[in-house]
Amino acid sequence: MGILDLSRRTLLSRFGGLAMAPRVLFGGAAHAQDHRLEAEWLATAGVEGGFAPVMLSPDFSATQVKAGVQRLHWVEPNPDGRTAIAVARRPGTTAVLFARHSGTVLATFEPGADRVFSGHGRFIEGGRRFLAVEIERESGKGIVTRRVVEADFAIEAEWASSGIGPHDMLPAGGVLVVANGGIEPHTPEALGAEIAGASIARLDTETGAVRSVAELEPDFASLSLRHLSSGHDGLTVVAAQDLLADGEARPLVFAVEGERLRAFEAPDEEWRQLRTYVGSVAVDASGAYVAAASPRGNRVAIWKRDGHFLGSLPLVDGCGLAPTREAGQFLATSGLGEVALLKADDEGVGVIARRSGGPRFDNHAALAVN
Repeated sequence: MGILDLSRRTLLSRFGGLAMAPRVLFGGAAHAQDHRLEAEWLATAGVEGGFAPVMLSPDFSATQVKAGVQRLHWVEPNPDGRTAIAVARRPGTTAVLFARHSGTVLATFEPGADRVFSGHGRFIEGGRRFLAVEIERESGKGIVTRRVVEADFAIEAEWASSGIGPHDMLPAGGVLVVANGGIEPHTPEALGAEIAGASIARLDTETGAVRSVAELEPDFASLSLRHLSSGHDGLTVVAAQDLLADGEARPLVFAVEGERLRAFEAPDEEWRQLRTYVGSVAVDASGAYVAAASPRGNRVAIWKRDGHFLGSLPLVDGCGLAPTREAGQFLATSGLGEVALLKADDEGVGVIARRSGGPRFDNHAALAVN
């Protein structure tokens, strides 16, 4: 069965309503909602007056939670299905806890003294603890903090991330995987840098002890390792940004295999079309496919889990990626307010639904836990 056959049938049977004018709830704070909000995906976006968490319903309608002035980056759904946390990215210092079914902001908290958030955090222990990645302002050294949710997010433990410039982290394969990005891209220090100093650290989830640190081969030393995703069966992937824009086609997606980073494969021209920048990566619900989005390259590329390249799709300023509940599907969002549903199978990739008119989505989207 090919993508086109599936796309046409799916579009008619499941997303026929998308051809109508969008039911856009976006534009006002969600406090006054008189019904329970249906959040299938969570994201953040630039809105009038600042930045806000955004909830996307199954028909792609976007509902804004109260806005703030700091740029919010990743939204982490609580496994309890009732709340979520949006985390500011560097140099931001705010994390926002909100109720998913009402849109009410419940609490905010800040990083440790003289630190900033990196934009990512994760619930663990069924939502009783929250891990956040923080960066020391002066040194760039990374700290992972473990916080107690019921104690107003008080810090109960701090661990070194074993690298500089950490950005993302997630529990996978019985350890905590941290992407130490090295030199922060788009800074004066990063301009033309041949060595980013990036690494992938694997930490003990109970003590923070270092299990291993994986580094890239010398030919790829200019890559900053930034974003992570994992499948239910343990597949973990990391996406990179290249600090050295010298026209060389370097891989920008790797599988994390213990102390080894295995590069995904793609034709050189496909890597070049990502324009040295992958801003988001996701593993689908089955664990069989991996997608990476480049807002700079205006496209989303998709691979099989073994690193075999399947194809790419255009999406102007597209960056947010999340799995759906179906195998081979991804939700993609763009900074121009577009939402697209992508489908991959072993024959190729395609778009099966699109909707425009939403807010200016930031880098990430997450499948909500119901």
